[in-house]
Amino acid sequence: MFKVGITGNIGSGKTTVCKIFEVLGIPVFYADDAAKDVMVTDAELIACIKQTFGKEAYFEDGTLNRKHIAGIVFNDKEQLAKLNALVHPAVFRAFDKWVLNQKEVPYVLKEAAILFESGSYKKCDRAIMVTAPLNLRIKRVTQRDGITADEVKARNDRQFTEEKKLALANDVIKNDDTQLVIPQVLKLHQLYLSIAQKNS
Repeated sequence: MFKVGITGNIGSGKTTVCKIFEVLGIPVFYADDAAKDVMVTDAELIACIKQTFGKEAYFEDGTLNRKHIAGIVFNDKEQLAKLNALVHPAVFRAFDKWVLNQKEVPYVLKEAAILFESGSYKKCDRAIMVTAPLNLRIKRVTQRDGITADEVKARNDRQFTEEKKLALANDVIKNDDTQLVIPQVLKLHQLYLSIAQKNS
């Protein structure tokens, strides 16, 4: 199966772009949703989280004690790296399993905010970077999430810079309100269809 990764920094509009691909019949794997899911369904991961962050990481009913975990990792880069090192392999496993169920499609998309940071782009055949200028991204997120510009900047600073991501990406979609996004998506869709056909 031909696999395309898609990412973009906060407020770039990568979810919007994914929805357009979905309209074209391309299934999208959302890594963030999968991460939340595996933390309560993947037995191997659950055992590792309890071992690393204590049994209090989960409530009696098996749900994740988000407050407990957040309290540990929120301002501690080392602890956050530990958590990510446990969660990422479980998300990779979930993606591999998901791909096996995608039968009648030419290719699939994997949407991940940290596609490059986590190294998961290496498991994809191509990678798309959705870009937009920082001031526009800040405006979008402050309106969408009701948070301050400083909070958006802080979140943005935790990700690779756009320059670094662009250097790793194969394809770029500009979502800067000056160019239409749909024609850009359609162009890439045609490209992926032809590559997938050659590979099949």
